[in-house]
Amino acid sequence: MKIFPKIMIGLDLTEMDEILIQKTNIFLKFLGVEKCYFVHVAKNLAIPDDILSQYPDLLAPGDESIEAIMEEKIKRHNFPENIEIEIFAEEGSHPLETFLRWAKIKDVDLIVMGRKESLVGSGALANGVAKKAPCSIMLLQEKRPPGIPKRIMVPTDFSKHNHMIYEFGERIADELKAELIPVHIFHVPAGYSKTGKSFEEFSEIMKLNAEKDFKKFVSKHDHPELKCEFILDSGESSGKQLLEEAHKMDVDMIILGSRGRTKSAAILLGSTAEKLIEVNNSLPMIIFKKKGETMGFFDALFRI
Repeated sequence: MKIFPKIMIGLDLTEMDEILIQKTNIFLKFLGVEKCYFVHVAKNLAIPDDILSQYPDLLAPGDESIEAIMEEKIKRHNFPENIEIEIFAEEGSHPLETFLRWAKIKDVDLIVMGRKESLVGSGALANGVAKKAPCSIMLLQEKRPPGIPKRIMVPTDFSKHNHMIYEFGERIADELKAELIPVHIFHVPAGYSKTGKSFEEFSEIMKLNAEKDFKKFVSKHDHPELKCEFILDSGESSGKQLLEEAHKMDVDMIILGSRGRTKSAAILLGSTAEKLIEVNNSLPMIIFKKKGETMGFFDALFRI
């Protein structure tokens, strides 16, 4: 199944590169990858001293030397020969903008980035790409052991746009023979006390209503038998709460999507997705964006 024929992997010349290449290798087959771009973007492509100490024979210009280092890393991890590879290093005063421009130029279907936990690095570029990329993104964490996911969480709000994300989750789960776990956070309205009911009583009413909404929502999909996990909003960050529940349920991947209420907004993430990206440095995550819907808005950004 060709889900993402063209992917772009962001490398930063740190130890994270080896982790990212190794983990991406595992996903190549089921993602249907045919071509892979390996990209390094920096404000300055001058070779850092620590790199020169490892590779003292480097004499080529910065971009060529960096590309040689990237190529060596890829070969070291036996990247499949049947997948076409292109390697390039780019210099730009705004690395995020440069990186996203190349994603558009190469018309990629998926961007793969690493999320660090203990290694040096702010993660700002990965977070920015996740929020603004014109295509889907996969974030792979530093310390998570490599492996194909068997339990996949998909946060679900029963909105019209969420059908697209849910359908994508079903495709991934079917392909991997994994369990898809829909999750919904429900809220108790602030004025519940005026009804004469307790918080516990009204939370049960809201949960029953959410269960009805889910049955209606899931009836339009291939697996109407799936059960949804309902989580009462605790008042803390929705991203943190979802991540905590994911660990409790022993989930090994999270799939979510952009807000997508209009075609122009499809590139942007909702607040829950952004909060989850910020706190999640432990579980692999795919942020699904329908590429055709996001490109027009992305073009407009670069005309501003």
